[in-house]
Amino acid sequence: MVASIGTGCSNSGAASGGTGSTDGSSASGGSGSTKYTLLFGTTTNEDDPWSKAAVKFADTVKEKSNGLIDVKVYPNNQLGSETDVIQAVQNGTADMLVTGESLQKWAPLAAMVAVPYLVHDEASLKKLASGSIGKEIEDQISQKAGLKCLTYFVRGPRELTANKEIKTPDDVKGIRLRIPNAPLYIKPWEAAGAKPTPMALTEVFTGLQQNTIDAQENPFAMIKSNNFQEVQKYCMLTDHVRSWIYVVIGQKKFDSMPADLQKVVTDAAAEMQTYENQLFEQSEKDDRAWLEQKGMKFVDVDQAAFEKAMTPGVLATLSNEQKKVYDEIKATFK
Repeated sequence: MVASIGTGCSNSGAASGGTGSTDGSSASGGSGSTKYTLLFGTTTNEDDPWSKAAVKFADTVKEKSNGLIDVKVYPNNQLGSETDVIQAVQNGTADMLVTGESLQKWAPLAAMVAVPYLVHDEASLKKLASGSIGKEIEDQISQKAGLKCLTYFVRGPRELTANKEIKTPDDVKGIRLRIPNAPLYIKPWEAAGAKPTPMALTEVFTGLQQNTIDAQENPFAMIKSNNFQEVQKYCMLTDHVRSWIYVVIGQKKFDSMPADLQKVVTDAAAEMQTYENQLFEQSEKDDRAWLEQKGMKFVDVDQAAFEKAMTPGVLATLSNEQKKVYDEIKATFK
């Protein structure tokens, strides 16, 4: 069933749409008899690791809170688009979602979670996200967007696909490349010589089929789920964006909970991260194998050359605040 983010929880008498009755508890005391209903939206379908992890979180929270917290998971954009749900959580008509660089509208440092060639391997990404710089990003998201980051998920690297082999930036010159409509995607590819073409994801398959665009870039999971292997022969292992994404809850909602239930939520989030990472690692292997079985050829590229070509475009998009953090990250993860 599709939920309406405008109505919140049907049994709520509180200002925040996801919360049930409020008698019997305080943020500093015990849980008492208060029950909380949290609406948790994801952008992915039920079979994706994010949505499966959300269901795992819901089950864990319900068990450990003795039924005082009921998390209702709405996958596949049932609560609305990512931006819609961000605003709904801020307004109190939804409670949780998976989100990342979209938060830069409110918290500029959120852009750092998806900067091209920021780090070069998954281990560095995890150190970054869980370290002091990651904490700085999370703090700004809390302060400026009103969202508490409970945990993060690693995302699959973005790879370039086309109908010809591409090994160096010289090979992308002039190609019409579909990218998301965001400066951190547009300017780096322009700097590399491509012709970035912003386009809704739902239009990409037809665009490739009708040759209005030549190429696109996405992680393995997105290439598979959109069946791009049917209209693209080659997948170039550019790894040009390694990113992470947060599971967030409304800061006010979290603060309204008593300390014991806050701990239930944060402990369950840690378990959710471990579970999702196991699913993610397996899905990366399975998705590549599936694409290969369908005939897609994988091509190693000169990643250092792509980084050199794209970096001027990256720097052109960063504000002074973002550039300071970018330089700190680059100095730390050489």
